[in-house]
Amino acid sequence: MMLLPRLISRSALALALMLGSVASYAENLLRVSAIPDEAPTELQRKFRPLGEYLEKETGYKVQFTPVSDYAAVVEGLAAKKIDLAWLGGFTFVQAKLRTGGEAIPIVQRAEDEVFTSKFIVPANSTVTSLVELKGKTFAFGSPSSTSGHLMPRFYLLKDGIDPDKDFKNVAFSGAHDATVAFVASGKVEAGVLNASVMDKLLEKGDANARRVKVIATTPSYFDYNWTVRPGLDPALRQKITQAFLKLDRADPAQRELMELQRASKFVPTTAANYDGIERAARSAGLIK
Repeated sequence: MMLLPRLISRSALALALMLGSVASYAENLLRVSAIPDEAPTELQRKFRPLGEYLEKETGYKVQFTPVSDYAAVVEGLAAKKIDLAWLGGFTFVQAKLRTGGEAIPIVQRAEDEVFTSKFIVPANSTVTSLVELKGKTFAFGSPSSTSGHLMPRFYLLKDGIDPDKDFKNVAFSGAHDATVAFVASGKVEAGVLNASVMDKLLEKGDANARRVKVIATTPSYFDYNWTVRPGLDPALRQKITQAFLKLDRADPAQRELMELQRASKFVPTTAANYDGIERAARSAGLIK
């Protein structure tokens, strides 16, 4: 069976949430989505082999549906129209609060225990430190991004830099790769993004990535995880969890899948791992 990604707009998802669909109620269907932290084509490329693997391991057909914004994934989980979602740490906190603690994180990559964000400027910029960003134009990723907004904002505030007061203008690019393009093109004078995406772009020889440089890296924090919706059958949840934990980068048949996920291995996770993210969000005024 093949994973067949279907791009839909937020309005289409909203309609599905209200009216439901035949597919939503089909038996043996695992409905998967992800926060849109990269371009839709890249998300499809990353999740196609993972979907095929999950189909084999669970016996369920996998339907992967990219969405246009982070809120749509949270609402899809809360409305039980998405069964499994790839979330950032902050998005998980939002999903936890939205579902009264019933959305359950099951696994994360080992890399997500020590995640970081990188601050970038154009390669020819004279800026070499965060304090020199005062008075500059700046780009975050999505407002709901852990690594592209929340944690960088939190650490800037800890360093005495208030983005809303100290930057000349703040823009939201919407995705990590878009932030690099903003900085490389001169649309903004600086930005911040997920360290993993920055590393991937450099490895690929991305033209925009070659036109920027890193001036600072945040302390580490917990980030991405796979979360299941409230009320998902415990037996299916266990099957999905075990499927992730069995993945082995040393297995030639799974190497490409793991490379696309940028994972050395998957490990169990719990909601408590994201308590620090919730505290940071409250401290930064992003949730009340």
